[in-house]
Amino acid sequence: MKALVALEDGTVFEGESFTGAGEASGEIVFNTGMTGYQEILTDPSYKGQIVTMTYPLIGNYGINPDDMESARIQPEAFLVKEYNRIPSNFRATATLATFLQQFGILGVEGIDTRALTRHIRQAGAMKGVVSTRILDPDQLVKMAQASEGLVGRDLVREVTCHQPYGWSESRPRNGAGFSTASGGRYRVVAIDYGLKYNQLRILTEKGCSIQVVPAGTAPEAILDLQPDGIFLSNGPGDPAGVEGVVETVRELLGRKPIFGICLGHQLLGLAYGGTTYKLKFGHRGSNQPVKDLETGRIEITSQNHGFCVDLDSLDPEEVELTHVNLNDGSLEGMKHKKFPAFSVQYHPENAPGPHDSLYLFDRFIEMMQE
Repeated sequence: MKALVALEDGTVFEGESFTGAGEASGEIVFNTGMTGYQEILTDPSYKGQIVTMTYPLIGNYGINPDDMESARIQPEAFLVKEYNRIPSNFRATATLATFLQQFGILGVEGIDTRALTRHIRQAGAMKGVVSTRILDPDQLVKMAQASEGLVGRDLVREVTCHQPYGWSESRPRNGAGFSTASGGRYRVVAIDYGLKYNQLRILTEKGCSIQVVPAGTAPEAILDLQPDGIFLSNGPGDPAGVEGVVETVRELLGRKPIFGICLGHQLLGLAYGGTTYKLKFGHRGSNQPVKDLETGRIEITSQNHGFCVDLDSLDPEEVELTHVNLNDGSLEGMKHKKFPAFSVQYHPENAPGPHDSLYLFDRFIEMMQE
């Protein structure tokens, strides 16, 4: 079934759907990971985006229940060069196509992903539409131009949990007050802006009892749970468009140790009094080099974000830069000089990706010990 991908600047690519008829709009982005397409598809940070994989063959190891990073597929559509219809993996329980069809997500192959990626890399991430229903390029370009985009949009409300839950036996269990969480030495409240399950898996392995709460939970309700630490998760979209949560983070500063990842990092930056801006094409993939300025060590990191904290907007008397991206020099990590709070822009939970940054979870544990 023929499919067209139209970008807001008038560029059009042709491919074929491997999931049936469909249509979707979103910001067109690319991911450079060679593996990990299931984790990418279930990462809530991709809400509102159409994901292009740069690796040419996708689907060769199928889908399995253990590698889910949330309860459903999050991107609006999925673009690949070549789809492998016959997976070969002893853990596979479904094909990529049936997985996408289960959630009504359009999958398109045959796209010249190298040309699409190069175009985005030069022109910047932009709005797009992919469709099998409308095959008029001019009409699709106009649809892309009129689509909503990510700037100023609150996508957290679309991916956060609606009810609190705990984490036990590597899966979520509904319940409040740590009643359904695995026992652990440290009580951690995780605020769900669109978190990935592997963050909870690692915290549990490190000896934490986890209580996940919705993004709109009031600071008093969080403190009433008597946590030893507070975890600010990743999430999708523009941090400046998320309503109400910056005030909550600001209220929690200095009350308990705080560790933020990705969107949680950006929200901390806003709570510190800083600003954020949109990157030209974002950082997405599992091979992003980051330098830890405290140790001089270079980490290869997994990343997925299109916005960044503006270092110049932060007060150097209160906030210290700890990590920097070696590709473009952007801010990748910071810590507060007065309060027990630190954060990174990338994903140390390595799902998918390298394990170089797992030490950050140990740093959070040490902060709670102190």
